[in-house]
Amino acid sequence: MQFGIFSVGDITPDPTTGRAPTEHERIKALVTMAEHAEQVGLDVFAVGEHHNPPFVPSAMTTLLGWIAARTTRLTVSTSIAHITTNDPVRMAEDYAMLQHLSEGRVDLVLGRGNDGRLYPWFGQDPRRGVELTVENYQLLRRLWDEEVVDWQGEFRTPLQGFTSTPRPLDGVPPFVWHGSIRTPQVAEIAAYFGDGYFANNIFWPKEHYIRLITLYRERYAHYGHGTPEQAIVGLGGQVFMAKNSQDAVREFRPYFDNAPVYGNGPSLEEFTRQTPLTVGTPDQVVEKTLTFQEFFGDYQRQMFLMDHAGLPLKTVLEQLDMLGEHVVPALRKEFEARRPAGVPSDPPSHASRAAAKAALAAPGA
Repeated sequence: MQFGIFSVGDITPDPTTGRAPTEHERIKALVTMAEHAEQVGLDVFAVGEHHNPPFVPSAMTTLLGWIAARTTRLTVSTSIAHITTNDPVRMAEDYAMLQHLSEGRVDLVLGRGNDGRLYPWFGQDPRRGVELTVENYQLLRRLWDEEVVDWQGEFRTPLQGFTSTPRPLDGVPPFVWHGSIRTPQVAEIAAYFGDGYFANNIFWPKEHYIRLITLYRERYAHYGHGTPEQAIVGLGGQVFMAKNSQDAVREFRPYFDNAPVYGNGPSLEEFTRQTPLTVGTPDQVVEKTLTFQEFFGDYQRQMFLMDHAGLPLKTVLEQLDMLGEHVVPALRKEFEARRPAGVPSDPPSHASRAAAKAALAAPGA
């Protein structure tokens, strides 16, 4: 099973000091976090695309390419790349280039984005988000899967005899996850293509995600990709840890209370009861994360949000140390002990997909 961290790259003042990092400091901090994630034994680093303050991750493949060059084993990914407002031709070329430079250590989560203002900035209508998702992803797949593409759609100019370059590494495109917290159509797209489904399991009660993941699993089997249990699922989560739970709550409370996303809403205690947020000891994080398998079934990737709400870099790196030393080893052992035979333990890797493609192309296959 894969474990990693993801970031939204927000610039939020530290409520205990009042100081906010500069854009330069925040960008460099993301790189430091990714490097440290690899050092403590994590598998994946992901960052979400944004184009407005107070967020800094706009040039996604530039940032992820730099991180890939400074690591050796880490998979670099998006926690969201906007399939709605990015040109599929540009995406096909950018992520294939990143795939070559990283030796296949890249996949991506696609989504619509959670800020309707984004659409007109890139010449699109937010009311057409689902239609944009469907059309743009169909074109992206064709650009990766077909050498020469003729295309006529609604949202971009036609293509005639177009070849996207570079071609995907070994003829195998990056693995795609489709991320959604509320849209059944996205689960349907993921199932139709046999892609992964990522539920950013942070802000809603478990029942909300159970419905979407169950739909994805059922439709994955309907389209003939395997059993519902074999569908490729990833989950988000958020934790803050200390050696004892009282210290964790005391230290995290000012960050929670002032966070731009959930600050000034439910109390920290209410939020931890109602959502997957865990604030406590590493053992408590292990205990609560293991319940995800009970609710959602066996899954292949667990991502944690560690740096939101103005937490200083030093604190984030200390959190990563605890995650790598205590939490992830315990979770790996327990999740694999529970996993039935025939259910994938990891999402498809570039190596496994390239080998499967080669096997299909072999004489007599």
